[in-house]
Amino acid sequence: MKIGDTAPDFHAETTMGPLNFYEWVGDAWAMLFSHPKDFTPVCTTEMGAVNRLMPEFKARGVKVIGLSVDSLDRHLAWMTDIETTQKVSMSFPLIADDDLAVARAYGMISGPACGSGFRTAMDNQTVRNVFVIGPDKRIRFTIQYPMSTGRDFTEILRAIDSVQLTAEHKVATPADWRQGEDVIILPSIDDQTAREMFPAGWSAPTSYLRVVPQPA
Repeated sequence: MKIGDTAPDFHAETTMGPLNFYEWVGDAWAMLFSHPKDFTPVCTTEMGAVNRLMPEFKARGVKVIGLSVDSLDRHLAWMTDIETTQKVSMSFPLIADDDLAVARAYGMISGPACGSGFRTAMDNQTVRNVFVIGPDKRIRFTIQYPMSTGRDFTEILRAIDSVQLTAEHKVATPADWRQGEDVIILPSIDDQTAREMFPAGWSAPTSYLRVVPQPA
């Protein structure tokens, strides 16, 4: 899946019961993050990190859902480990994808792959993605990580702040931008239109780099 693609809909069993993905997302934003196998060390710490950050996701109107290519029974057993080792309570659903249907639909694993029962985490190493999906069900950004690198969810929150802001206003965010900092007027906006949109003006170290305060 690429930025701008429509996120595939699906029906799935989860640790919080069966769901239809589009119905579950509704008019909200969503983050789907995936894992190559249950009972893997890095992913266990990530589950803890996301549960601790759930107030931040909720404040941004983002629903969170996980996926791992194992059965529901294994998910429920893994959740016990997660809660014990990470000192958290699981507060979002985890999709059971032991037939790899969702992983294939999202392009995370090769087409011929089937059945996770005899597959190792290394076999599934490409199933380690983050998809942030807008209310229009389109992919707003995606990141893929190797198994050995734990995901930085504070960076993902920063990127969510950016895509939500830029979805509402005709601006872009510069390198290392944080919420509340200056932003950039889109190059597609001519100066005359920009003056109407930003009557207080802007600073312009070059003709194409027009910097303004973040819109409210």
